[in-house]
Amino acid sequence: MQAFGSIKRIEPAGIDGLIVYFERPTLTQTNQAVQAMKLALKKHYPQWLNAAIPGYDSLLVLFDLQKADVHTVYQALRNAVPEQGSEDKTQHFELPVWYQAPQANDFDLVCEHTGLSQEEIIDLHTQSDFQVFTIGFAPGFGYMGELPEALSCPRLATPRNRVPKGAVAIADRQTAVYPSESPGGWHLLGLCPTPLFNLDWEQPVKLQPGDTVRFYAIDEQHYRALCNE
Repeated sequence: MQAFGSIKRIEPAGIDGLIVYFERPTLTQTNQAVQAMKLALKKHYPQWLNAAIPGYDSLLVLFDLQKADVHTVYQALRNAVPEQGSEDKTQHFELPVWYQAPQANDFDLVCEHTGLSQEEIIDLHTQSDFQVFTIGFAPGFGYMGELPEALSCPRLATPRNRVPKGAVAIADRQTAVYPSESPGGWHLLGLCPTPLFNLDWEQPVKLQPGDTVRFYAIDEQHYRALCNE
């Protein structure tokens, strides 16, 4: 199957699926192309579409073998008009962060790597709307980006055995919030009191691919008050 447009290749995924890989100048633009194609397929081809699952730069398309084959899906991809819109119910979230919380504070390492001051790091982290690219690693863990290039910071050489729940972290040009205590290899900037995963919710995962997030700074007192709500 030949590539076209922003699609750079298409590969089979079993007998009832295709993985569609996209390529655009930036990761954010590439992921937006993924999200736009997902929306177009869900809007125009629900009769055979079982699922359209987005990744960073790919879309897994699963189809009903009783209603379509790979050639049907390929033609649908070629004919689809990728669209941006609100029909997929994307949301914007404002997430508070207690920056430099003792339990989640790698500012010295980030300052050393980037050459930025602590205040500059916080300013850069709070001045952008980040797009949720995909969910992975742990339930509710949303990979978001892209960080300003000046704030890009590599993963730790040796991951930690324990990262606290709510830790706000950066790695390369991405940022995330650890929804539960887990191992992790990203640099930590602070703590977020907002729950992002709960099995008792109707939708257990708060952040979804395509959503946008902006962080804002709070102090320790405000953080503890929000944790107790």
